[in-house]
Amino acid sequence: MPLKTNDVTPCPTVGQAVGQAVGQPERLYLYDTTLRDGQQTQGVQFSTAEKVTIAKALDNLGIDYIEGGWPGANPTDSEFFEQRPQTKATFTAFGMTKRVGRSAENDDVLAAVMNAQTPAVCLVGKTHDFHVATALGVSNDENLDAISQSVAHMVAQGREALFDAEHFFDGYRANPAYALSCARAALEAGARWVVLCDTNGGTLPAEVGRIVSEVIAAGLPGDHLGIHCHDDTGNAVACSLAAIDAGARQIQGTLNGLGERCGNANLTSLIPSLLLKDPYATRFEIGVSHDGLAGLLRISRQLDDILNRVPMRAAPYVGASAFAHKAGLHASAILKDPSTYEHIDPALVGNSRVIPMSNQAGQSNLRARLASAGIEVESGDSRLARILDVVKEREDQGYAYDGAQASFELLARRELGLMPRFFEVKRFRVIVERRKNRYDEMVSISEAVVVVKIGDTKVLSVSESMDDTGTDRGPVNALAKALAKDLGPYQASIDDMKLVDFKVRITQGGTEAVTRVIIDSEDGQGRRWSTVGVSANLVDASFSALLDAIGWKLVRDGMKPIG
Repeated sequence: MPLKTNDVTPCPTVGQAVGQAVGQPERLYLYDTTLRDGQQTQGVQFSTAEKVTIAKALDNLGIDYIEGGWPGANPTDSEFFEQRPQTKATFTAFGMTKRVGRSAENDDVLAAVMNAQTPAVCLVGKTHDFHVATALGVSNDENLDAISQSVAHMVAQGREALFDAEHFFDGYRANPAYALSCARAALEAGARWVVLCDTNGGTLPAEVGRIVSEVIAAGLPGDHLGIHCHDDTGNAVACSLAAIDAGARQIQGTLNGLGERCGNANLTSLIPSLLLKDPYATRFEIGVSHDGLAGLLRISRQLDDILNRVPMRAAPYVGASAFAHKAGLHASAILKDPSTYEHIDPALVGNSRVIPMSNQAGQSNLRARLASAGIEVESGDSRLARILDVVKEREDQGYAYDGAQASFELLARRELGLMPRFFEVKRFRVIVERRKNRYDEMVSISEAVVVVKIGDTKVLSVSESMDDTGTDRGPVNALAKALAKDLGPYQASIDDMKLVDFKVRITQGGTEAVTRVIIDSEDGQGRRWSTVGVSANLVDASFSALLDAIGWKLVRDGMKPIG
């Protein structure tokens, strides 16, 4: 498929595709590699079932291409391609170009990729002459032939072909003519996309933009170019946007920025920027709708849950602190007009505004925070000053409410007389025993007993800390299980509740040590909240945080107290 000169006719606007009507949005394509490149993250290993779950979530979001992994590289990837879900997105298998000395038809590694029977195949190949000589040990011409023959083989088999031009930017700096010849060989062999990869992650945005522009000027059309950036300088998102500005029309990345070393371009940041921020929102359209965007936070958290990782609080758009306003001046302005300190409405990405409370808070923070919880209090109400006094007193004791908003809300409700008394804890006890098991191994096991009064009825619950696999999860786990075991009329509300993070800090030293525990909880609706407990006793502090977590859940679910 030789290139034609009219493929690169000068455009009326930077990066506008040939034949694109002025004023008509141009299509950008999103390519997700969470299941392949994201799995290169240290400590990440997806199961087949987890890959299926993530693939379905990506498809529902509106991603155009889903790269499922490398068939034949490991048993999980091979099994996944046998069980992959049906998707609207173009499902893609990943592999590498054929080896020199073998035909494309007789290369067993390439055959395993083709046998996955995906509609698209992405092959990685060398474009930096240094790597061709050092890593492959072949000549530049032999590498060009391998690229061309591999892509032609994919096209002949009826697959959409993508070529990942590995180390392209490093290669272009060293030998631009050869790097371009590699990209051109793939395109002329029939590749739908040639993806320019900043494999080492060291190229900065201005240089990415310049090189992509030069590639297009050299005859490779932008609507056949993709960009694949790594975040080793913290610029992967910026580099991806620079490539789009220069004319590339496919963007590769991962959910939550997963990836080898410092990660890949973060689609969780790129997608809302493309959909909400000009010039991209005006000039382009993507497969993700505004309705889909509203589920972005949920998908981001779903991935973190699968990985058993704590979500990054400061993550752009979807972090718990992305729309948090601690300073009183900010909160006062937010009450008048949220756009004073928020670049978008947090609801557009499924997030929400947070007005943290701390000993720095003023009444403007307090009223804004109460309003976000659905509690309206008139300015000047004397109870506002009392709430602030209680917050400051308790923070002197070791509490921290700026990271435990649910506990603050319950404190305020109690001071305002708005906190229902759902149940009363009469007593609790935790026993920790260390003993030998039947294998003559020393193990620890905890047993918790909790007695609560619901209305006129007392309920005693007992639970152990052993999980389904026989692993001890500790005294706090036993206590949480016992507390949530039987809350009578409230049980349906808390059945979908789970603890997702547990943090402990010693706030004073020596024999006067005070322990602060912050617990993060989540429910089936995707709501996540934090509660705090403080005591000289770790278990007691944990139990206080657990009580607040359940209390907040019951309040937000609209439960009514018994008796």
